Amino acid sequence: MGSVAAGVAASHPATARTGVRILEAGGTAADAAVAAVLACCVAETIYTGIGGGGFATYFDARTGEVTCLDFFVAVPGLDGDRKPEPMVAVDVFFGGLPQIYSIGGASVAVPGVPAGLGEVHRRWGRLPWSDVVAPAAGLARTGVLLPAAHARTLKSCAPALAYGDGAGAYQPGGRLLESDELLFHHGLATAMDALAADGPEVFYTGEYADLLVATVREAGGTLGPADLASYRVAEAPVDNATLGGHRVCARHDLNRTVDTIGALPADLSRPGRAVGVATALRDLGAQRLGDTTNVSVVDQEGNACVITTTLGLGAGVWLPGLGINLNSMLGEGELLTEELVPGRRMSSYMCPLVVIGPDDSLTVAAGSAGASRIRTALVDTLLGVLVDGLDVADAIARPRFHAVEDTIHAEHGCPPEELTALRDAGWQVVEWPDLNHYFGGVTAVGQAGAAGDPRRGGVGLIL
Repeated sequence: MGSVAAGVAASHPATARTGVRILEAGGTAADAAVAAVLACCVAETIYTGIGGGGFATYFDARTGEVTCLDFFVAVPGLDGDRKPEPMVAVDVFFGGLPQIYSIGGASVAVPGVPAGLGEVHRRWGRLPWSDVVAPAAGLARTGVLLPAAHARTLKSCAPALAYGDGAGAYQPGGRLLESDELLFHHGLATAMDALAADGPEVFYTGEYADLLVATVREAGGTLGPADLASYRVAEAPVDNATLGGHRVCARHDLNRTVDTIGALPADLSRPGRAVGVATALRDLGAQRLGDTTNVSVVDQEGNACVITTTLGLGAGVWLPGLGINLNSMLGEGELLTEELVPGRRMSSYMCPLVVIGPDDSLTVAAGSAGASRIRTALVDTLLGVLVDGLDVADAIARPRFHAVEDTIHAEHGCPPEELTALRDAGWQVVEWPDLNHYFGGVTAVGQAGAAGDPRRGGVGLIL
């Protein structure tokens, strides 16, 4: 295999084009990834936004060093001057079944996206910050077309997304947006222009900090000035595991993806591996929707930057006049794994990763959406590329299975002999009629090409 071509993979054409535009302008992988994530905050607001949190994994081709930055949301309450009011319960249809989610001001945790993108750019960027923000500001001025896959997600999540001020963007005239219709957020261009001019601090100690606090508190939340002023991007420990003679490097996420890779069976030939892979992937947690998106970038020098971000479902609490929805992380029950101590980072399944070859060069840069299915989606994609010899697009697009307790959820097209082996081993198998966004949304750039996930309307572009 040769070196990885410079390229961008994302879950919206506008996001991918933004990343490529920055690479063509001489930007690094970090510049392009930051610009693309900001484009996500305009084009993919069903999944993410300025008011959310995330993680970034960066591979430095010159030194071989892998760094992971944690800019996920933090628990509010450092000001200690108020108690949260009850959250707002909404029914969201997921897998055909209604699930209750909690949104509203009390669900809003301290956002990390502006600070995180600023830190990625500070460490590894080359272009001026304003140049990196400019493409997203341009998209915000015009709006973007909604891909079919995103329209399907909107239909599922409408009770949360079209709640309150969100109705104007997602349900103009009382009708939900459909495929290829214009998604436009009034005021978002103003917010992007301020971010370009003043930097990330505009949301923490600058012009918009008081507005952020007042908006959340008016909606029943506890976010205060101390929460914003004390927020810092953290560096997360990076661990690695071997797969197909390659090192997979990532943070320890809630699902422990790196440990799972380390626990895969020694014999990974198909179809015999199915039972061992399912056992390693067994998930005992609740299955929730988890709206998330990912951007993967490799630049001309071989550096890689993978950034995964999320709003949860979105709190339905919008910054007035700025078109920014805030996160609903305190309403995501499966993430509330520890005592909610003010200032503490919340847990997350997100796992942006890089794969390093035997010669210490980059092989794959990848990440995924999909809550507890992130690990499943990434492991299956890496098995496809590193073990089965598939190109990135085929590895991402092929049917996957996900193991929950004693049940295998299998997408249409999974090899029948693997499903038979799983049934013979005592698993109950539920066959889905199609490929479905439940099974995650991988974006990856590798030696075998660049691709986004068809389950999420993904796009891969090579320079």
